[in-house]
Amino acid sequence: MRIDFQPSRRSTVGAEWELALVDRRSGELTSVAQRLLDAVCPPGGAEHPKIKQELLLNTIEIITGVCDTVAEVAEDLAASLDELRVHTDPLGVELFSAGTHPFSTWYQQKVTDKERYAKLIDRTQWWGRQMLIYGVHVHIGLDHRDKVLPVLNALLNYAPHLQALSASSPYWGGEDTGYASNRALMFQQLPTAGLPFQFTEWGELESYVDDMFVTGVIDHFSEIRWDIRPAPHFGTIEMRVCDGVPTLEEVAAIAAFTQCLVDDFSTRLDQGETLPTMPPWHVQENKWRAARYGMDAIIILDAAGNERLVTEDLDVVLERLEPVAKQLDCLRELRGVETILRHGASYQRQRAVAREHNGSLKAVVASLIAEMRDGVTPVR
Repeated sequence: MRIDFQPSRRSTVGAEWELALVDRRSGELTSVAQRLLDAVCPPGGAEHPKIKQELLLNTIEIITGVCDTVAEVAEDLAASLDELRVHTDPLGVELFSAGTHPFSTWYQQKVTDKERYAKLIDRTQWWGRQMLIYGVHVHIGLDHRDKVLPVLNALLNYAPHLQALSASSPYWGGEDTGYASNRALMFQQLPTAGLPFQFTEWGELESYVDDMFVTGVIDHFSEIRWDIRPAPHFGTIEMRVCDGVPTLEEVAAIAAFTQCLVDDFSTRLDQGETLPTMPPWHVQENKWRAARYGMDAIIILDAAGNERLVTEDLDVVLERLEPVAKQLDCLRELRGVETILRHGASYQRQRAVAREHNGSLKAVVASLIAEMRDGVTPVR
């Protein structure tokens, strides 16, 4: 099977942000997505270009256009948020984003009435019905097909950094799971989800996709739900590692970090460098460590098995990427990573709120709602 990659302008950036719809009084998820989509759709019944449906009716996804800078991404998302709030506020509906809802239960949620979602649930059954999860995806443009797989493989070295920074799903069904990101391990239960294969040749990817079609595993390329994947029709590499994060500032920080990494890889490939990779077993272990321990994860750095605390390695990586960020005009947004390190990742902030309110997860939901509106209160 031939897969045509449509090259993009180098290092352009776009984002997708999944938002939970929550009843203001109870803090429970509420299935009003279709009502909101009907309200924001342009006349004539066309879909909204940037406010989209998702698997569950308690979820809305907002997406950006193709942007040159992360500041444009943030402005684009903010405009969609404002447009949504015109309709959510009168309904008594609040918005938040985290990897999971702290206490709403999966079996009470309604699935969007669409054939592809019905097919997914029919095939995946119990695991599919449990996908009460939210994420942030970042697309970065690549100017040549031959860069896609080297960049994907190199980006896997930084998946634990992205996972730790965004980790926001410590609770599931009203219980503390002990994980920083329960979402990361939930999502990989779906067929074709989880870590990607580390192909080295484009033809290997084409053969894999052909096998998936022939054996009926997928009907469309987008059904490959890897943590990091090519998006051939957009001409991008799509980073899907991250949990949903509560604030626009955190989305911008993650987008800037991803953009800088990919642009740095692109430059090094142009200079004839071979990008470093790690064995799949190291990559897999890093994913588990970041999901379990978040900011306290000691991650594997290279094929030799050297290790470092993820926050210490982030300091090293951020210093290396600073010139790249200046060139991409995203230094301010990249420094948002330092803010996350200083204030705590969302899973840390959520647990701090629970401690302060005698274990109340309703207070945790209220804090997530407040953060989306007003920004982050540092962990005490």
